[in-house]
Amino acid sequence: MALAAHTDTTYFTDPAGLQTFHLLSHTKGSGGTSLLVDGFKAAQVLRSESSGAFEDLCRTKFRGHSSGNEGIAITPSHAFPVITAEPDSSGQSCGRSEVTQIRWNNDDRAAMFELDPEAVSKFYAAARKWVEILRRPEMEYWVQLTPGKVL
Repeated sequence: MALAAHTDTTYFTDPAGLQTFHLLSHTKGSGGTSLLVDGFKAAQVLRSESSGAFEDLCRTKFRGHSSGNEGIAITPSHAFPVITAEPDSSGQSCGRSEVTQIRWNNDDRAAMFELDPEAVSKFYAAARKWVEILRRPEMEYWVQLTPGKVL
């Protein structure tokens, strides 16, 4: 089963900025296909198609978490938005400012109990639009890993 488009380590305060993947061996099986999506391009598309959804994903902060092992939970030191953008010349983040980070992993999102219900509803509406963009065939790049090939 293929994983949906996501960024890794959203539950770290300072997630990995660059990752490499490799396949050591692959015998008599299937799989090993990796999905890549340009999150910065997806943010650009979201901004042009739905500026309100872009703003919501840029301004709504929440925590990620990793809790796959019993007794272990990893969370960042504070909440972060899906889209991080540097403040522009007027001091506004989001808006027309430059996107500097994407944090998206639908499976690592912690409970959003710090937000009021209206903010949660707006977030999920924006997230639906974001996922619709991420799943567009023209946004997806699939690559088959082979032994010795580094991605």
